[in-house]
Amino acid sequence: MRKLFGTDGVRGLANAELSPLLALQLGTTVAHVLIDKKVAASAASSASRYRRTRNRPTVLVGRDPRISGDILESAMISGICSQGVDTLLVGVVPTPGVAYLTALTGCAVGAVISASHNPVEDNGIKFFGPDGYKLDDALEAEIEEEIECFDSFPRPIGKDVGNIFRKHELVWDYAYHVKQTMPISLDGVNIVLDCANGAASELAPRIFYELGAKATCVNCTPTGININESCGSLHPEQMALLVKQTGADVGLSFDGDADRVIMADECGRIVDGDRIMAIYAMHRARTTGLPANAVVGTVMSNIGLELALAKENIRLIRTPVGDRYVSDQMRSIGAVVGGEKSGHIILSEYTSTGDGMITALQILAIMLSTGKRLSELAAQMEEFPQVLMNVKVRERDGWDQEPEILAAIKSAEEKLAGKGRILVRPSGTEKVIRVMVEGPDEDELKSIAASVCEVVAKKLGSS
Repeated sequence: MRKLFGTDGVRGLANAELSPLLALQLGTTVAHVLIDKKVAASAASSASRYRRTRNRPTVLVGRDPRISGDILESAMISGICSQGVDTLLVGVVPTPGVAYLTALTGCAVGAVISASHNPVEDNGIKFFGPDGYKLDDALEAEIEEEIECFDSFPRPIGKDVGNIFRKHELVWDYAYHVKQTMPISLDGVNIVLDCANGAASELAPRIFYELGAKATCVNCTPTGININESCGSLHPEQMALLVKQTGADVGLSFDGDADRVIMADECGRIVDGDRIMAIYAMHRARTTGLPANAVVGTVMSNIGLELALAKENIRLIRTPVGDRYVSDQMRSIGAVVGGEKSGHIILSEYTSTGDGMITALQILAIMLSTGKRLSELAAQMEEFPQVLMNVKVRERDGWDQEPEILAAIKSAEEKLAGKGRILVRPSGTEKVIRVMVEGPDEDELKSIAASVCEVVAKKLGSS
């Protein structure tokens, strides 16, 4: 049985690793599993003004604007409809929009075609259940098992073939939801928006304008091939510079599917996901109270976040990297804020997954309600230097069985004993080994990280 699902769905080089054939097989198998397990029974029968025709399940499909999205979407929905399941196409929409609209419309499953922050050459497919949360591991494992029997699935004919319904206007229902989470007008607030030439390029400027903000927009003209290209949440430097040049109050950089946001304060200093979580959690703890009195971060969360939260008697609970693990832990303990340093933040009172626009609006609301600039709020957390290096490898599996790599890690741990930490892990979405080193001396951290990366590259590096 081949392993298809990573920490964030199925992802790979578009038209190669993630081919139209694989998209067809995934669509067919997901629809088959829905019918076979009757996963969709309640969703299909629920009263909804969006429900299509017959009393049968519907899969809602959205995507980001990258060029390969069209061919993968066409292939996947062909597979879905071939099993007698309808599809509801909403077009280009942020990933959190797919999660929200799936629950809103009573669809059985939501599917988003996006590689998020990855370059244009990549693409991905991930699925949400009828509640707007990602499918659980067991269901993904069943899809991986069933896809091997793809050719033997029954094929309905005639009137039993699924329909395709195009409802691109539904994205504005999502936009309305985003605006409704903002309790304060943005009149007089000057913002720089960087939409990464991605899924928020049309929505974000309109949402912020309608809330009253004055917005300077960059990287909001997607061509299909410029998504995430030296812009967005992975490259917020241009946005931060524009904040300084224009005298803006704040800058916001989303990624290609707008499930992340990185901010910049009025001085052009970057405010990452750790600081965003600290600002939100500490404000909640001091005002309305913080449910579970906890923030869910990951093993990559800066130790400075843990120390800042501890001053307010707030726990930081760490999970493996990946929003699935963060979300599961949040639901387990009843936490309302969790996320990653990358800017992927889940505020569960508003959304079931990371939502860059909703996160940004909640921080803006805190700024306005307290009368404090973002720089003042961000200063509540002191960030320790953290060096992250990536090594491209032939395969991610088996790295932790290499004696030389393990010896290099042990040597690094000895150098950092009592003052820092090292974390080596495979990426969940790319053929990359990530080396993170954290401590007080950045020059020493760079040296330690480079020495470990050198050994990883020697043993596993791609040619």
